Amino acid sequence: MVGEVGYGMWGLAGWTGSEPSEVDRALERSVELGCNFFDTAWGYGAGKSEQILGALLKRHAGRQLYFATKIPPKNFKWPSRPGYRIEDCFPAAHIIEYTEKSLSNLKVDCINLQQFHVWEDGWAGQDEWKNAVVKLKKEGKVRHFGISVNRWEPNNVLKTLDSGLIDAVQVIYNIFDQAPEDQLFPLCRKLDIGVIARVPFDEGTLTGTLTKTTVFPKDDWRSTYFVQENLDSSVDHAEALRPLIPSGMSMAEMALRFILCNKDVHTIIPGMRQVKNVDTNIAASDANALAESLEVKLKAHRWDRSVTQWSQ
Repeated sequence: MVGEVGYGMWGLAGWTGSEPSEVDRALERSVELGCNFFDTAWGYGAGKSEQILGALLKRHAGRQLYFATKIPPKNFKWPSRPGYRIEDCFPAAHIIEYTEKSLSNLKVDCINLQQFHVWEDGWAGQDEWKNAVVKLKKEGKVRHFGISVNRWEPNNVLKTLDSGLIDAVQVIYNIFDQAPEDQLFPLCRKLDIGVIARVPFDEGTLTGTLTKTTVFPKDDWRSTYFVQENLDSSVDHAEALRPLIPSGMSMAEMALRFILCNKDVHTIIPGMRQVKNVDTNIAASDANALAESLEVKLKAHRWDRSVTQWSQ
C-alpha cells in the first residue's frame, strides 16, 4: 500500500542545485508527512542516489517504507533503440551484477521493486532477462520486477507485460503526456500491474517557472534536454495553461491533481529537493478532486511528441 504521492530521487544526483543538508531535511519531512514510496536508480549519480536512500531507510528501520531502483543498460545509453540487442543492454550476468550493487548501496537484503531502466518490447520473448528475473526472485533478492518505459514510447512494453514476470510499469504521464491512457493503462488494469507516473511536471515545464531564456549549467542534465527548440515549445505549451489555473492554485499543484484524477495511476513520483516542495506536493494528495469541467479542458492540452536525439 503506497501513497498517492511518492518521492522521485533523480534530482538528488545529476541535477544542479541539490544541497545535501536540504535534501536530507526534505526526505525526513516526506516521511513525517506519510510518504512511503521512494524511487531511485543506480544511474542517478552512479549509485549516489541509492546510497542517500539507503541512509534514509536505515534511519527509519522501524517504519514500512517501500522503495524501487533501476538497473542501467549495459551499454549505458538512454533511451534504448529498436536495433539494440538484449545482450548489449540486459544480459543475465549484468542484471544480477547491478542488482547486487544496488543491494549494497541501499544496504538491504531484498529490493521491493527492481526495474529495467530502458526497454524494447522486441526483447519480450528473450530468455536472457527472464532467467535473471526468476533467479533473483527465487533467491529472495528482489520481490517485484518492473520496467521504466522509454520517454514518449508507452506502448513499447505491451508484449512484455504478457510474460507474467512484470509487476509494475513506470511511465511518463502528465497533462501533456496522455498517450499511456490509450493502450498501456487498460492493459495494466487487465493484468493487475502497478502504474508509477513519473515526470509529472514535464521536467519542470509544468511548474510554470521556465522562460525562453532559462539556462541550465552544463553539468545539469536539463541543459541537454531543454535545447532551444524544446525550451521554446515547452514554454509556449505551459503558457497556454495559465488561464485554466484556478484561483489560489499553482500550475504545479494543478499538474499533480490532474494525474490524481486517473485511478489507473497508483503513485506519482515528483522530484523533491527542498522541504517546501515536499509540503506542497504531498498536500496535493489531501486536496479535493479537480472540477470535472477543468479536467476536460486539461485533456485538450495533450501534446504527443516523438523521440528525438535530445529527448533521452
